[in-house]
Amino acid sequence: MKVLITGATGLVGGAITALCRTNDIAVNYLTTSKGKIVSSEACQGFYWNPSIGEIDMECFKGVTAIINLAGASISKRWSPAYKKKVLASRIDSLKTLHQGISKIDRSQLVSFVSASAIGIYPDSLTKYYDEAEIQVDASFLGEVVAKWERAVASFSNFEFSVAKVRIGLVMSDKGGALPEMARPIKYFAGAAFGSGLQWQSWIHIQDLARMFLFIAENELKGVFNGVGPNPVTNKKLIKEIAKVLRRPLFLPNIPRFVMQTLLGEMSYILFASQRVSSKKIEEEGFVFYHSNIRKTIESIYLQEQSASPSDTIFHKEYV
Repeated sequence: MKVLITGATGLVGGAITALCRTNDIAVNYLTTSKGKIVSSEACQGFYWNPSIGEIDMECFKGVTAIINLAGASISKRWSPAYKKKVLASRIDSLKTLHQGISKIDRSQLVSFVSASAIGIYPDSLTKYYDEAEIQVDASFLGEVVAKWERAVASFSNFEFSVAKVRIGLVMSDKGGALPEMARPIKYFAGAAFGSGLQWQSWIHIQDLARMFLFIAENELKGVFNGVGPNPVTNKKLIKEIAKVLRRPLFLPNIPRFVMQTLLGEMSYILFASQRVSSKKIEEEGFVFYHSNIRKTIESIYLQEQSASPSDTIFHKEYV
Protein backbone atom coordinates (compact mmCIF):
# COMPACT_ATOMS: atom_id res chain seq x y z
CA MET A 1 0.00 0.00 0.00
CA LYS A 2 1.18 3.52 -0.81
CA VAL A 3 -0.75 6.60 0.30
CA LEU A 4 -0.71 10.10 -1.18
CA ILE A 5 -1.50 12.69 1.50
CA THR A 6 -2.33 16.36 1.05
CA GLY A 7 -1.98 18.49 4.17
CA ALA A 8 0.56 16.00 5.51
CA THR A 9 2.44 18.65 7.47
CA GLY A 10 -0.64 19.68 9.46
CA LEU A 11 -1.87 18.24 12.75
CA VAL A 12 -3.97 15.40 11.34
CA GLY A 13 -1.74 14.81 8.34
CA GLY A 14 1.31 14.50 10.55
CA ALA A 15 -0.41 11.88 12.69
CA ILE A 16 -1.52 9.88 9.65
CA THR A 17 1.96 10.05 8.14
CA ALA A 18 3.53 8.83 11.40
CA LEU A 19 1.02 5.98 11.63
CA CYS A 20 1.75 4.97 8.04
CA ARG A 21 5.46 4.83 8.75
CA THR A 22 4.88 2.78 11.92
CA ASN A 23 2.96 0.27 9.81
CA ASP A 24 5.44 0.23 6.89
CA ILE A 25 3.06 2.03 4.54
CA ALA A 26 4.90 4.21 2.02
CA VAL A 27 3.81 7.85 1.85
CA ASN A 28 3.87 10.41 -0.92
CA TYR A 29 2.81 13.87 0.18
CA LEU A 30 2.02 17.17 -1.50
CA THR A 31 3.21 20.49 -0.10
CA THR A 32 3.02 24.10 -1.23
CA SER A 33 6.42 24.75 0.38
CA LYS A 34 9.43 23.49 -1.55
CA GLY A 35 11.40 23.75 1.68
CA LYS A 36 9.29 20.98 3.21
CA ILE A 37 10.07 18.45 0.50
CA VAL A 38 12.07 15.48 1.74
CA SER A 39 12.98 12.30 -0.04
CA SER A 40 13.35 8.83 1.43
CA GLU A 41 12.26 5.33 0.57
CA ALA A 42 9.32 5.54 2.98
CA CYS A 43 8.30 9.18 2.56
CA GLN A 44 8.55 11.32 -0.57
CA GLY A 45 7.45 14.93 -0.92
CA PHE A 46 6.17 16.64 -4.05
CA TYR A 47 5.38 20.27 -4.84
CA TRP A 48 1.99 21.61 -5.83
CA ASN A 49 0.25 24.96 -6.06
CA PRO A 50 -3.52 24.41 -6.11
CA SER A 51 -4.25 28.12 -6.52
CA ILE A 52 -2.99 27.84 -10.12
CA GLY A 53 -3.72 24.14 -10.65
CA GLU A 54 -0.06 23.09 -10.55
CA ILE A 55 0.85 19.59 -9.37
CA ASP A 56 3.86 17.31 -9.80
CA MET A 57 2.32 14.30 -11.56
CA GLU A 58 5.05 12.04 -10.16
CA CYS A 59 3.19 12.20 -6.83
CA PHE A 60 0.68 9.63 -8.12
CA LYS A 61 3.29 6.99 -9.01
CA GLY A 62 2.49 3.69 -7.27
CA VAL A 63 -0.23 5.25 -5.11
CA THR A 64 -3.15 3.03 -4.09
CA ALA A 65 -5.01 5.47 -1.82
CA ILE A 66 -5.31 9.25 -1.51
CA ILE A 67 -6.07 11.09 1.72
CA ASN A 68 -7.01 14.75 1.25
CA LEU A 69 -6.60 17.09 4.21
CA ALA A 70 -5.76 20.31 2.37
CA GLY A 71 -7.37 23.55 3.53
CA ALA A 72 -6.59 26.75 5.40
CA SER A 73 -7.27 26.74 9.14
CA ILE A 74 -10.66 28.04 10.30
CA SER A 75 -9.13 29.14 13.61
CA LYS A 76 -8.23 32.63 12.45
CA ARG A 77 -10.31 35.79 12.34
CA TRP A 78 -12.84 35.50 9.54
CA SER A 79 -12.17 38.66 7.57
CA PRO A 80 -13.78 38.81 4.10
CA ALA A 81 -10.39 38.05 2.53
CA TYR A 82 -9.68 35.13 4.86
CA LYS A 83 -13.13 33.66 4.26
CA LYS A 84 -12.31 33.49 0.56
CA LYS A 85 -9.01 31.79 1.38
CA VAL A 86 -10.68 29.16 3.60
CA LEU A 87 -13.07 28.15 0.82
CA ALA A 88 -10.68 28.49 -2.11
CA SER A 89 -7.95 26.45 -0.43
CA ARG A 90 -10.34 23.51 -0.17
CA ILE A 91 -11.99 23.75 -3.56
CA ASP A 92 -8.80 24.51 -5.51
CA SER A 93 -7.01 21.56 -3.89
CA LEU A 94 -9.78 19.17 -4.90
CA LYS A 95 -9.97 20.55 -8.43
CA THR A 96 -6.21 20.16 -8.85
CA LEU A 97 -6.30 16.59 -7.56
CA HIS A 98 -9.25 15.75 -9.82
CA GLN A 99 -7.48 17.11 -12.88
CA GLY A 100 -4.33 15.21 -12.01
CA ILE A 101 -6.13 11.92 -11.40
CA SER A 102 -8.01 12.23 -14.68
CA LYS A 103 -4.66 12.11 -16.53
CA ILE A 104 -3.14 9.00 -14.90
CA ASP A 105 -3.54 5.26 -15.09
CA ARG A 106 -5.95 4.66 -12.20
CA SER A 107 -5.80 0.86 -12.17
CA GLN A 108 -3.90 0.77 -8.84
CA LEU A 109 -5.92 3.52 -7.14
CA VAL A 110 -8.65 2.00 -4.98
CA SER A 111 -9.62 4.65 -2.41
CA PHE A 112 -10.02 8.41 -2.01
CA VAL A 113 -10.72 9.74 1.49
CA SER A 114 -11.26 13.46 2.11
CA ALA A 115 -11.53 15.46 5.28
CA SER A 116 -14.74 17.33 6.01
CA ALA A 117 -16.12 18.76 9.26
CA ILE A 118 -19.04 18.32 11.65
CA GLY A 119 -19.61 22.06 11.28
CA ILE A 120 -22.03 21.11 8.53
CA TYR A 121 -24.57 20.01 11.15
CA PRO A 122 -27.00 22.66 12.43
CA ASP A 123 -26.32 24.18 15.83
CA SER A 124 -28.54 22.36 18.34
CA LEU A 125 -28.51 21.53 22.05
CA THR A 126 -31.02 18.69 21.65
CA LYS A 127 -30.45 16.87 18.36
CA TYR A 128 -28.16 13.87 17.97
CA TYR A 129 -26.78 13.88 14.43
CA ASP A 130 -25.78 10.99 12.22
CA GLU A 131 -24.55 10.99 8.63
CA ALA A 132 -28.08 10.85 7.20
CA GLU A 133 -28.83 14.43 8.29
CA ILE A 134 -29.54 16.67 5.27
CA GLN A 135 -29.91 20.06 6.97
CA VAL A 136 -26.90 22.37 6.83
CA ASP A 137 -25.89 24.84 9.52
CA ALA A 138 -26.75 28.43 8.61
CA SER A 139 -23.25 29.75 9.21
CA PHE A 140 -20.12 30.45 7.22
CA LEU A 141 -18.67 27.13 8.38
CA GLY A 142 -21.79 25.25 7.31
CA GLU A 143 -21.57 26.88 3.89
CA VAL A 144 -17.89 26.00 3.52
CA VAL A 145 -18.35 22.35 4.46
CA ALA A 146 -21.34 21.92 2.14
CA LYS A 147 -19.37 23.29 -0.83
CA TRP A 148 -16.32 21.24 0.23
CA GLU A 149 -18.34 18.04 0.22
CA ARG A 150 -19.92 18.83 -3.15
CA ALA A 151 -16.41 19.15 -4.57
CA VAL A 152 -15.46 15.77 -3.08
CA ALA A 153 -18.55 14.23 -4.70
CA SER A 154 -17.07 15.00 -8.13
CA PHE A 155 -14.57 12.17 -7.56
CA SER A 156 -17.41 9.65 -7.70
CA ASN A 157 -17.09 9.61 -11.49
CA PHE A 158 -13.88 7.61 -11.06
CA GLU A 159 -13.77 3.87 -10.41
CA PHE A 160 -12.33 3.96 -6.88
CA SER A 161 -14.23 4.31 -3.60
CA VAL A 162 -14.84 7.85 -2.28
CA ALA A 163 -15.37 8.72 1.39
CA LYS A 164 -15.66 11.86 3.51
CA VAL A 165 -14.70 12.11 7.19
CA ARG A 166 -16.51 14.86 9.11
CA ILE A 167 -13.93 15.72 11.74
CA GLY A 168 -14.91 16.94 15.18
CA LEU A 169 -12.82 18.45 17.99
CA VAL A 170 -9.39 16.83 17.67
CA MET A 171 -7.71 16.06 20.99
CA SER A 172 -3.94 16.50 20.83
CA ASP A 173 -1.25 18.48 22.60
CA LYS A 174 0.46 19.14 19.25
CA GLY A 175 -2.15 21.64 18.05
CA GLY A 176 -5.82 22.20 17.46
CA ALA A 177 -8.33 23.31 20.09
CA LEU A 178 -7.13 21.45 23.20
CA PRO A 179 -3.95 23.50 23.86
CA GLU A 180 -5.97 26.69 23.37
CA MET A 181 -8.53 25.50 25.92
CA ALA A 182 -5.87 24.34 28.35
CA ARG A 183 -3.75 27.51 28.25
CA PRO A 184 -6.08 29.80 30.28
CA ILE A 185 -6.84 26.94 32.67
CA LYS A 186 -3.11 26.53 33.38
CA TYR A 187 -2.99 30.21 34.33
CA PHE A 188 -6.07 29.99 36.58
CA ALA A 189 -8.28 31.80 34.05
CA GLY A 190 -10.29 28.90 32.66
CA ALA A 191 -14.05 29.02 32.20
CA ALA A 192 -16.77 27.55 30.01
CA PHE A 193 -18.10 29.51 27.06
CA GLY A 194 -21.64 30.89 27.15
CA SER A 195 -24.02 28.49 28.87
CA GLY A 196 -21.43 25.72 28.68
CA LEU A 197 -24.21 23.39 27.55
CA GLN A 198 -23.14 23.25 23.90
CA TRP A 199 -22.13 19.78 22.80
CA GLN A 200 -18.59 19.12 21.65
CA SER A 201 -18.00 15.94 19.71
CA TRP A 202 -14.35 15.04 20.15
CA ILE A 203 -11.85 12.46 18.95
CA HIS A 204 -8.31 11.57 19.99
CA ILE A 205 -5.78 12.31 17.25
CA GLN A 206 -4.62 8.68 17.33
CA ASP A 207 -8.14 7.38 16.67
CA LEU A 208 -8.69 9.90 13.89
CA ALA A 209 -5.48 8.87 12.11
CA ARG A 210 -6.45 5.21 12.42
CA MET A 211 -9.94 5.97 11.12
CA PHE A 212 -8.64 7.57 7.92
CA LEU A 213 -6.41 4.58 7.20
CA PHE A 214 -9.15 2.11 8.16
CA ILE A 215 -11.50 3.71 5.63
CA ALA A 216 -8.81 3.78 2.94
CA GLU A 217 -7.70 0.17 3.50
CA ASN A 218 -11.23 -1.18 3.50
CA GLU A 219 -12.33 0.95 0.54
CA LEU A 220 -15.34 2.31 2.40
CA LYS A 221 -17.69 4.70 0.65
CA GLY A 222 -19.85 7.59 1.80
CA VAL A 223 -19.81 9.92 4.79
CA PHE A 224 -18.41 9.02 8.21
CA ASN A 225 -18.30 11.13 11.34
CA GLY A 226 -14.75 11.58 12.59
CA VAL A 227 -15.76 11.72 16.25
CA GLY A 228 -15.51 9.44 19.25
CA PRO A 229 -18.47 7.66 20.85
CA ASN A 230 -19.01 10.00 23.82
CA PRO A 231 -19.60 13.70 23.12
CA VAL A 232 -19.45 16.03 26.13
CA THR A 233 -20.68 19.51 26.89
CA ASN A 234 -18.27 22.42 26.85
CA LYS A 235 -18.72 22.75 30.63
CA LYS A 236 -17.82 19.09 31.16
CA LEU A 237 -14.78 19.33 28.89
CA ILE A 238 -13.41 22.40 30.66
CA LYS A 239 -13.93 20.72 34.05
CA GLU A 240 -12.09 17.58 32.97
CA ILE A 241 -9.14 19.56 31.60
CA ALA A 242 -8.96 21.48 34.88
CA LYS A 243 -9.05 18.29 36.95
CA VAL A 244 -6.23 16.72 34.95
CA LEU A 245 -4.14 19.90 35.15
CA ARG A 246 -5.03 20.29 38.84
CA ARG A 247 -6.31 23.83 38.47
CA PRO A 248 -9.40 25.35 40.08
CA LEU A 249 -12.26 26.84 38.09
CA PHE A 250 -13.66 29.85 39.89
CA LEU A 251 -14.41 32.37 37.12
CA PRO A 252 -17.93 32.80 35.69
CA ASN A 253 -18.70 31.50 32.22
CA ILE A 254 -17.41 33.70 29.41
CA PRO A 255 -20.28 35.58 27.72
CA ARG A 256 -20.71 35.32 23.96
CA PHE A 257 -20.33 39.07 23.42
CA VAL A 258 -16.86 39.04 24.97
CA MET A 259 -15.57 36.46 22.50
CA GLN A 260 -17.34 38.18 19.63
CA THR A 261 -15.47 41.36 20.53
CA LEU A 262 -12.16 39.51 20.65
CA LEU A 263 -12.55 37.14 17.71
CA GLY A 264 -15.33 38.52 15.56
CA GLU A 265 -17.49 36.09 13.57
CA MET A 266 -14.99 33.27 14.14
CA SER A 267 -16.14 33.13 17.77
CA TYR A 268 -19.18 31.21 16.48
CA ILE A 269 -17.25 27.95 16.60
CA LEU A 270 -16.83 28.28 20.38
CA PHE A 271 -20.57 28.35 20.96
CA ALA A 272 -21.94 26.06 18.23
CA SER A 273 -23.38 22.79 19.51
CA GLN A 274 -23.14 19.58 17.49
CA ARG A 275 -23.78 16.27 19.22
CA VAL A 276 -22.66 13.73 16.64
CA SER A 277 -22.82 9.94 16.43
CA SER A 278 -19.91 7.59 15.70
CA LYS A 279 -22.16 4.55 15.25
CA LYS A 280 -21.74 4.21 11.47
CA ILE A 281 -17.96 3.74 11.51
CA GLU A 282 -18.23 1.40 14.51
CA GLU A 283 -20.70 -0.75 12.58
CA GLU A 284 -18.00 -1.15 9.93
CA GLY A 285 -15.79 -2.70 12.59
CA PHE A 286 -13.72 0.26 13.69
CA VAL A 287 -12.71 0.11 17.36
CA PHE A 288 -11.93 3.29 19.30
CA TYR A 289 -8.96 3.23 21.63
CA HIS A 290 -10.06 6.43 23.39
CA SER A 291 -13.69 6.82 24.44
CA ASN A 292 -13.49 8.39 27.92
CA ILE A 293 -12.77 12.11 28.02
CA ARG A 294 -10.92 12.09 31.37
CA LYS A 295 -8.62 9.22 30.39
CA THR A 296 -8.04 10.82 27.01
CA ILE A 297 -6.90 14.10 28.52
CA GLU A 298 -4.75 12.23 31.04
CA SER A 299 -3.11 10.24 28.24
CA ILE A 300 -2.28 13.49 26.45
CA TYR A 301 -1.06 15.59 29.37
CA LEU A 302 0.16 13.03 31.88
CA GLN A 303 1.45 10.48 29.41
CA GLU A 304 -0.41 7.80 31.35
CA GLN A 305 -1.59 5.77 28.41
CA SER A 306 -4.39 3.43 29.38
CA ALA A 307 -4.07 -0.15 28.24
CA SER A 308 -4.94 -0.24 24.54
CA PRO A 309 -3.95 -2.18 21.46
CA SER A 310 -0.93 -1.16 19.46
CA ASP A 311 -1.23 1.12 16.43
CA THR A 312 -1.67 -1.76 14.01
CA ILE A 313 -4.14 -0.96 11.24
CA PHE A 314 -6.75 -3.70 11.22
CA HIS A 315 -8.85 -4.75 8.29
CA LYS A 316 -12.48 -4.81 9.35
CA GLU A 317 -12.74 -8.59 9.05
CA TYR A 318 -10.19 -8.88 11.89
CA VAL A 319 -11.78 -6.56 14.46
